[in-house]
Amino acid sequence: MARSPHVERANRWLESLWERGFANKPSLDPAVLWEKALKDSPAAGEAGGRSAQDVADFRERLIALTHALQAEARLNSLGLTIAHGQLVRVIRQRLELGALWASTPDVLAHPMAPPIIVVGQMRSGTTRVHRLLAADPAHAATRFCDSWLPVPRRPDTRPAWSALSLLAARTLDPWLDSIHPFGVTRADEELGWLACALDHCAYEAQWRIPSFSAWSEARDPAPVYREFARILRTDAHFHGNAMQPRVLKVPQFAEDLPALLEQFPEARLVMTKRCQDDLAASSASLVANQMTIQSDTPCIDWIRSEVQRKIALRQERMAEARAAFTGPVADVDFRDLDKDWEAAVARIYADLGLTLSPKALAAMQAEQRRACHSPHTEHAAQVACFDAD
Repeated sequence: MARSPHVERANRWLESLWERGFANKPSLDPAVLWEKALKDSPAAGEAGGRSAQDVADFRERLIALTHALQAEARLNSLGLTIAHGQLVRVIRQRLELGALWASTPDVLAHPMAPPIIVVGQMRSGTTRVHRLLAADPAHAATRFCDSWLPVPRRPDTRPAWSALSLLAARTLDPWLDSIHPFGVTRADEELGWLACALDHCAYEAQWRIPSFSAWSEARDPAPVYREFARILRTDAHFHGNAMQPRVLKVPQFAEDLPALLEQFPEARLVMTKRCQDDLAASSASLVANQMTIQSDTPCIDWIRSEVQRKIALRQERMAEARAAFTGPVADVDFRDLDKDWEAAVARIYADLGLTLSPKALAAMQAEQRRACHSPHTEHAAQVACFDAD
């Protein structure tokens, strides 16, 4: 529950700016957010490449999310500013993507190789499996900068903008890389693409918004994953790697797997598992780290309870989806990755009918060496202290 002194300074600085009239206090009114995004983005982009249902779904999600933020999140000044900035950026990106699809509709018809989808609970080893498989030169993966800045650019300035964003994030949160190791062009999860469609997963990990989580969990996620598929095709078209199997990973997939498989019915699945007590402790640590920055009143008991609820929900939905899936599936246990990751990877390749080449294994060994020196290795000790409090 610790936070950097920079958070306190940022809160005081923002409040001073608002009190003196040097800046306006950010608004979470959907109309204000739209108006700000439209200042430098085309209004016609809202419908570009999308059905009327998908357009309406985003509008409804924005209303539900902003209501929950204002009624439940108890944001401090920094949290309010971050929330405002995130939502304006999401609307702007949605308009820019729609404008791109309207002008070049062939991007959305681009054929793609069936992906390899890593499915599992948050903190169950999904990142480790994802990065090992993504290291294989035969596969494609999503860069961190492309996940959070999905609109293609030429020249591609997204790595530079992402580097600045990570610098700011690490200043506010010096524990960030111990929770999840980042790199601007490193293979990473497509969490930003789900955030682009206002799925709840990216937002409930940083804000207390139970009404939005419940509303979104009960809602058909098909519009979110149609948008996800459009962004994936756009990214593959830009990088010219559509015919390489893309290794995809977001823990939210465990909750929405049927909707994702509807977009990619020929996908291969890798399903991870880990002891539930370890899952809960590590997940609660991550959520607490984020909420402590953006709210002055985070409740650790509520966080632990909500994490347990999410684990149970995702486990139930994942099991139902697994039972209905008839394609290739590989299972991997967190303990097996710790014990002998090479043997675990070999089993994954065998179960999926893939060839583990010497080049792939060498690349994975390099990735594993890199991971061994990551600040993420400190997280287990942090969780032990956190769980003892």
